[in-house]
Parts: sequence; C-alpha cells; structure tokens
Amino acid sequence: MEERIHYMKVSAGAYHALFELEKYLRGCGLEESLLNLIKLRASQINGCAYCLDMQWKDLRSVGESEQRLYSLDAWKESPYYSGRERAALSWTEAVTRVSETRVPDEVYEEAKKHFSEKELADLTVAAAAINAWNRLAIAGRISPGEYQPVKRELKKVA
Repeated sequence: MEERIHYMKVSAGAYHALFELEKYLRGCGLEESLLNLIKLRASQINGCAYCLDMQWKDLRSVGESEQRLYSLDAWKESPYYSGRERAALSWTEAVTRVSETRVPDEVYEEAKKHFSEKELADLTVAAAAINAWNRLAIAGRISPGEYQPVKRELKKVA
C-alpha cells in the first residue's frame, strides 16, 4: 500500500499540534498504561493498522502482558481489567462510536465513579486524539511496521 498523504511535509503545523496534545496527555495525570489501552481499543474499533502496530509495541515495551493485549477486543468478557480500566474502555468505545452511541448516560455515570471531572475530560481528549490519529493514518494510508517505541517505565493502574 502506498502512502497517500505525507502530513509532515504538507501539513506540518497540524501534525505538530497533535503532537503537542500528546505531550499534554502524557503529563495530565492519567496512567500511561490506561492511555495506551484506550488508544489500542479505539484503534481496534477504527481498524487502523499503523496505530495498532504502534500501541501494541508501546504497551509491550513498558511490560504490558500479551494476555491483556490479545484479550482487549473482548475486554467485557475478560477478567484481566480493573474497574477503572473497564470504565475507561467503555467511555472510549462510546466516544469513538459517538455517531451511533451518543455517549449514553449510563456509560457516563459509570465513568464518573472511577474518574474525577478533570480525568474524565482528559480521557475524552485522549479518545478524541487517537480517533484523529486513526483517521489521519487510515486516510493517508500510513504503513505499519516501521515504528519503534521509546523505552519508558510502566505506571500500573491501581
């Protein structure tokens, strides 16, 4: 598959703005492991090969287990995720499928049990950001496989 759009060449300002958003999210206080899980889940829903490759590698590089990764698509039926992670995954799915779900009140109420208002706002921004990255990568036909993660220590979800 040939890359269609070279964003860094033709729209570098927009691309850099998304990178700045990622910098904010890394320092917002949400656990890196949680952010990476919701990114992987949104990328599964959207079918973004580049982002799936990236998030899988990022999660593995910080020690995430294969079991939790390959079970993510069936997280509702899997015992490997905390209540906080489940609430975040449900919220992310609803935000990712916003045209279908309208982000239901029951999903919001469950998320409020696990996240402060700021955390929920940041979680929503993270879901919006990965959906933007997915759309850029899919529309631009960005090829997976080349990405290599930066080694960082995993902050586990409590």
